[in-house]
Amino acid sequence: MSDEAAGGGPPTLEKRPAAPADAAADPAGPDEERGPKAPRAGSGRRGRFWSERRLPALLLALVLAFATGALLYDLAAVRAGHEARAWRRELAEQLAGRSLSDGWVLGTAVAVALLGLWLLLLALTPGTRWLLTMRGAPGLRAGIDRRTAAAVLRGQAVQVPGVRSAKVTVRRRSVRARAVAHFRELDAVRADLRGVLADTVADLGLARAPRLSVHVRRPDRH
Repeated sequence: MSDEAAGGGPPTLEKRPAAPADAAADPAGPDEERGPKAPRAGSGRRGRFWSERRLPALLLALVLAFATGALLYDLAAVRAGHEARAWRRELAEQLAGRSLSDGWVLGTAVAVALLGLWLLLLALTPGTRWLLTMRGAPGLRAGIDRRTAAAVLRGQAVQVPGVRSAKVTVRRRSVRARAVAHFRELDAVRADLRGVLADTVADLGLARAPRLSVHVRRPDRH
């Protein structure tokens, strides 16, 4: 899965290694011998895609490379008989003259701790909230961008008789549709719209079935 899909686009596919031929040819037997059953539609047992975190990793690598390179260059210059750089002499004097209760020391320690917590958060969370996991065949994972899913649902919503305009918001666990109906009874439009959206969500093949919320109103009178 690639981060370039963040801007929206076609569904994302991720291939997994195919199961060994011996496993595929295993005869039917007790569940304990065949292993766990495949997840059902909408069971939510498929994991989310994980972001590669390219930008944070690149920024951290650049900062560390610059700091390490500057320090190594200065150490090599001192070994060659040159004086240490002014910034390293100043840093050594500051570290020798400041106590642990000094404001600058405490502020730097807090900043480093917050940076470490941020990096841990990036490492332990998927970070791909814009990508919805879809059901797929064994050995294949699929995902669809939330904006793409919203566009598909909106296209189906505006085809419902009585709906003049519609706005669909797709989140990881819910779908919210707001429509404006200029004719027919609101209850009838709402029922038809809910049915169409429910069928469309099912056709998307999401691994976790989202909650569906439908709101229909009359157009504003000016």
